[in-house]
Amino acid sequence: MSEKEVLVVGTKVKNYMRDKGVKSSGDLVEAVSARVYQMLDVAVERCKENKRSTVRPCDL
Repeated sequence: MSEKEVLVVGTKVKNYMRDKGVKSSGDLVEAVSARVYQMLDVAVERCKENKRSTVRPCDL
């Protein structure tokens, strides 16, 4: 299985954490991206279950 592309902007994630007053580990960006993949997969399934071809915010 090939490694998935990172879906989030690493500097944005790290800056957000810094603005919240905490540090981020080196693998946080990859973990956030993995969670985004999970959320999108669920949204796609919900969309298909509702017989639609457009994913909407409510599918999240």
